[in-house]
Amino acid sequence: MRVLIAFDKFKGSLSAPQACDLAARALHGLHRDWQLDLCPLTDGGEGFADILTKAAGSQCLSFKVAGPRGGLVDASLGMVATHKIPASAGHWLQLPDPALKSEKPIAIIEMAAASGLNLLSPEQQDPWQTTTYGTGQLIRAATELGAAAILLGAGGSATNDLGLGALAALGLEFRSFDGGKIRPPVPAHWERIASLDGGVFPLIPPIFIACDVTNPLLGPRGAAAVYGRQKGLRSEDLPRMEAAMERMARLLCAYCGQPAMLTETPGVGAAGGLPFGLLAGAHARLIPGFDLVAAWLNLRARIAAADIVVTGEGCFDESSLSGKGPGAVAVHAGALGKTVHVFAGKCTATASGKGWNLHTITPAGHSLERASREAPELLVRTLRAVF
Repeated sequence: MRVLIAFDKFKGSLSAPQACDLAARALHGLHRDWQLDLCPLTDGGEGFADILTKAAGSQCLSFKVAGPRGGLVDASLGMVATHKIPASAGHWLQLPDPALKSEKPIAIIEMAAASGLNLLSPEQQDPWQTTTYGTGQLIRAATELGAAAILLGAGGSATNDLGLGALAALGLEFRSFDGGKIRPPVPAHWERIASLDGGVFPLIPPIFIACDVTNPLLGPRGAAAVYGRQKGLRSEDLPRMEAAMERMARLLCAYCGQPAMLTETPGVGAAGGLPFGLLAGAHARLIPGFDLVAAWLNLRARIAAADIVVTGEGCFDESSLSGKGPGAVAVHAGALGKTVHVFAGKCTATASGKGWNLHTITPAGHSLERASREAPELLVRTLRAVF
């Protein structure tokens, strides 16, 4: 029996590799003759750089950069030789033919490593005060290491700064009415910004942002309206934040010669508007995150080779069925007639495919805090009961 184990993270409890490892140990203890294929998944947030870098047989490098509220954090980025990237994934990055074996590597960065919500305590979470400056520093570090291109995972952010912090780290300057520099340009200081100066360093390589979110920057489906509260934005502050975002977006587009309609591009509202800022100021491009990850991990072939597919994440809901992560794995596996088992801390999805088996690992009555704390034990217990 060949089993594909492809978990995404259980947010706040287990990383994707940890969940896969726990499942493998549990299944190996029950069925020593089974062949287990571990394939941790990533949605562009925590684990993006580590998972893709290790899958390509490379190692991450650590740097000290600015955290989302200042101070220094240790953040990693991966450097992967071009010829180690599957051709189907290289297609999304517009890489040359793998046979050419370009000497310049591709840098893999996850913004969550430098600007992630996971880096802050609940008391520190405040999108008026958080910045993507550290993410920009990682982009600079990758440039100095000679990266031919940068693959950036946008997810898990603590920020709502339109990527202006990252642009500041890349050379763009934000000036007050008296001509002074404002750095970092966090939303709390936007009312003091009168103009922009300078520009992004010309040697920055092409930036590809892996993102499956389709939100625009502004409006009821925009960055602040949809994601602001989970980052600490108070409901009563939403109109003020929205107005401030609109003003800064107009200022940035005008300075960079971009159309104001850039704010309506699907996906630019991800990660607090980081894609918007990098598209406007650094000519970045959006690419479909899960399609890239699936190609990078050779996921379709690994599903086809399996008899049983085990997947899951912290919360398996309707959004899980929108074509990414465990939902996409389950859909594809089900279409091939595979037996699918989905394990989740919470399962609210109302639709499932033929051959799917949905398992909620959290017992009734458990608080979120307790469920998060006991997630490793609960996952193993449920796996043992099922198999």
